[in-house]
Amino acid sequence: MSDSAGSDPTPPPRSGAGPKRRRVRVWFGDHVVADYRAEAELADRYAAAMSRRFAGLRVTSEPIADSDPTPGRSLPGERLWEVTPK
Repeated sequence: MSDSAGSDPTPPPRSGAGPKRRRVRVWFGDHVVADYRAEAELADRYAAAMSRRFAGLRVTSEPIADSDPTPGRSLPGERLWEVTPK
């Protein structure tokens, strides 16, 4: 028996593979009050949410160079504490 050529579910690597990353910042005048880095789709969602939440503040989203190793921080949980009180 031979394996069929189309049985491998792994897609072929693309040139320039890897998600594009963006840096989103919320500004209060000249001061950054929030700084977030993530893959482009998640960063766009974060920027839209911050624009709604802080309608009077400037929100910027800019691409991050591939050479920048900073991973960014994870989004906070929806609750203040992840453990519920007993």
